[in-house]
Amino acid sequence: MVTEPMPYGSPEPATPLTSPPPPPRGTGRRWTAVATALFLVGGVAGGAAGAEMMLSRTQSAAPATAGRSSSSTAAQATSAPATSAAAVYQQAAPGVVTISTVTGRLGREGEGTGSGIVLNSNGDILTNAHVVAGASQIRVTFKDGQTAAASVTQSNSSADLAVLHVTGVGSSLHPLALGNSDMVRVGDTAYAIGAPFGLAETMTEGIVSGLNRTDQETGLTGLIQTDAPINPGNSGGPLLNAQGQVIGINDSIDSPIAGNVGVGFAIPINRVKQLFGSLLGGANQ
Repeated sequence: MVTEPMPYGSPEPATPLTSPPPPPRGTGRRWTAVATALFLVGGVAGGAAGAEMMLSRTQSAAPATAGRSSSSTAAQATSAPATSAAAVYQQAAPGVVTISTVTGRLGREGEGTGSGIVLNSNGDILTNAHVVAGASQIRVTFKDGQTAAASVTQSNSSADLAVLHVTGVGSSLHPLALGNSDMVRVGDTAYAIGAPFGLAETMTEGIVSGLNRTDQETGLTGLIQTDAPINPGNSGGPLLNAQGQVIGINDSIDSPIAGNVGVGFAIPINRVKQLFGSLLGGANQ
């Protein structure tokens, strides 16, 4: 469970990046003049687990280029009729993972929780960069209960996207079908699957509330807005359409209470394809 923030920041992991690291990031809430706050939704904890980390990013960083090519790719998106929420969950949940991290700074140690999606059968996992920033240990838990240590292989802080790699879990790898975020329309059904407040395999339902949104706190643009409830711990998990295809990666919420009030933001999946296309083997491009 994630209930209270830790007082330390989250430096970038010591892995090669293709974009320069952003400045140190603080934790806790940032309040605007109208008493709203924006929270990234990768939960950070210490003892009782933390509510949320704030992350500043520069827009000038160059996109990361994937360094591992994949012969086994994410499933091809197909045109299909809408299906029930239960069917979407059954189809997509095996490809969603819970990410647990341990971070430490100035002699203090904290724990974090986020989510991720399986990209391919090679063991590549997509999540948000802020979920794993500064982590000294990363562990991935699959729906079947299997766990594995993970390492960061690609990270782009300006896009808030990262790729992890795990080995020895072949039977647990179920790549998700990737949709086309350029086809998303306001009013479309949207589902989110992740680990809000550490509650793994949670699914929520809503609609696409807006398109091309800008996150004023982080500088991210072109985001998908949804009212599907997302909370700390949902970061890095998928936003799905009615066919069960990934249309976005859940990233942050706009809220005065560090919890869901119906305004969430997701990074469009087509941006992931642009940054990490070689990991997808050209699928859905």
